[in-house]
Amino acid sequence: MSTDPWGEPTDDQPNTMPALPADFEAERIVVATAMARPSIVDELAATGFDPADIVDDRYRWVWFAVEELASSFKHGEIRYVPVARQLQAWRADGRIASVPLSEDQLRELYDHAQAGSEGYFADRITDKAIAARMVAHGHASVLRGNSPAFDRDQDVAAAQAELDGVVRATGDSETTLVGELLAGVFERAVTPPTNDDKIPTGFVDLDALLCGGWAPGQMVVVGARPAMGKTTFGLGLARAAAIHNNIPTLFESLEMGNAELGNSIVSAEARVALHHIKQGVVADDPEATRRMALKAAKIKPAPLHINDGANLSMATLRGRVRHLVRTEGLRLVIVDYLQLMQAPRAESRQVAVSEMSRQLKLLAKEFQITVVVLAQLNRGPEQRTEKKPMVSDLRESGAIEQDADIVILLHREDAYEKESPRAGEADLIVGKHRGGPTATITTAFQGHFARFVDMAQP
Repeated sequence: MSTDPWGEPTDDQPNTMPALPADFEAERIVVATAMARPSIVDELAATGFDPADIVDDRYRWVWFAVEELASSFKHGEIRYVPVARQLQAWRADGRIASVPLSEDQLRELYDHAQAGSEGYFADRITDKAIAARMVAHGHASVLRGNSPAFDRDQDVAAAQAELDGVVRATGDSETTLVGELLAGVFERAVTPPTNDDKIPTGFVDLDALLCGGWAPGQMVVVGARPAMGKTTFGLGLARAAAIHNNIPTLFESLEMGNAELGNSIVSAEARVALHHIKQGVVADDPEATRRMALKAAKIKPAPLHINDGANLSMATLRGRVRHLVRTEGLRLVIVDYLQLMQAPRAESRQVAVSEMSRQLKLLAKEFQITVVVLAQLNRGPEQRTEKKPMVSDLRESGAIEQDADIVILLHREDAYEKESPRAGEADLIVGKHRGGPTATITTAFQGHFARFVDMAQP
């Protein structure tokens, strides 16, 4: 039988890959059992077993040969003769580069079949494969850490992303019969939903439209033209969750620094003019000073994590989210804003943004958190007589619109017409709401206090 291909580490080869774990006995039994009962190929695949985890390539080719022949032997044994012929045919046409097992070796292998125990031995193969990926990941991390070109942001994020791949998800392979869903449907139909898992938005009408607020697993896109108040609105969502409801929240700012964000948060919470804070003249107003002191006691313990790093990649965000979910119970992530994120390499900007959009949706779904992504609109509204934005105004809108569960567009008439009769009002245009109604919700925009305010009566 083949041995570990990487060999043992030696003192004079410090960069040599260490020996990787493998269970050749389990591999031998599983492929032998597949020849005896070819139906286990589909059965094990349904449980998430991956033949790529079979280390010995000779055994792996036997498995592939059984897969190829299984349709002709569904109700009986394949045995070793047809497998030997299939392997020799592949060898002859160059598909197999190495020498496959001979018919005599396959006959000997066939004697190791253990029908009924294939699931146990398949699990052993999977466990060793995970252990091998752990060892390989550790070795790669050692090499990264010792490299003169080590970059703490890129290399740590890359290592975290690779660690996510150590255990392959198997849930996608599981199916459910529709009949099994009925009990849950009837229970939900007669049980009014609770808001225990919802995150309040800070706006009464928006919460009502969303049946209580943001839900786990949702990706929400908030689009607006520049200077409409995207960051202010995003901070308002963060304040509503973290400061007012003690919900762990992460605010990723790629545009504004921590000092500016801190000014805006205190201004909004204490109703102190933002320009007074920036000018350092709040001490001239004792009442404003008192309000700041009172609100500071509420803001300080809030579980609002803010990061103002300029270079945010999906790998970095994923690592940060994983850590905060594990340590703080993170439930809400707000990214300001999508087009400033570090895009992956792709043949076009549209493809890169599409990939980021998809990864953000998968992030929300995997960790069962809400991800709110602020995004910039193109110049479409300015080119129309009616300046109201539409979902199609999202830059690279195809993928963003497709991935988002909810799309909210910010619009202020006074941004285009200073003397507008609706000066001070802002519309939250819910242009997409997967599984729910759309609507336009009117709020008040108080730019001097860096906040949007609910106009609805509680």
